[in-house]
Amino acid sequence: MTTRLTHLLTYDAPLAAVAAMLADPAFREAVCDAQRVLRRSVTVEPAGEGKRVRIDQVQAATGLPSFATRLVGDEIEIVQQEDWSTADQASMTIAIPGKPGDIAGTIRLAEAGGVTTQTVDMTIKVGVPLVGGKMEGFVSDLLLKALKAENRVGRDYLS
Repeated sequence: MTTRLTHLLTYDAPLAAVAAMLADPAFREAVCDAQRVLRRSVTVEPAGEGKRVRIDQVQAATGLPSFATRLVGDEIEIVQQEDWSTADQASMTIAIPGKPGDIAGTIRLAEAGGVTTQTVDMTIKVGVPLVGGKMEGFVSDLLLKALKAENRVGRDYLS
């Protein structure tokens, strides 16, 4: 079983400004701070014609359902990598090292009338018998909260 998450983030800014924001380590760190991560490391480096963004973060596992806490422990390490082939499109993976699951997708930017829309489309798969579907739904909810936090921080950043 897999779960799909598609979310649109809009910014009142041209595509070039949004692309520059997404390549700014200070912006990525501010998003981590908005999510109250315990520890974080952000790197942005050139990769061919594009760039690679890598965010390593550790979040507290407080408030998780008991089935999730048994699987992840007290803290959750999350590694997000975005490989931007152009200013407006990237492939993305999110991993929780040592835990079963696969999160992969794409990010696309499109501008219309001075407004840029960032479309994030992900597929979530958790290979745990009996509770995999519940975990996928839970992970989807967490990712949606993270995307909403990114959008709030991004709107402030661009204003």
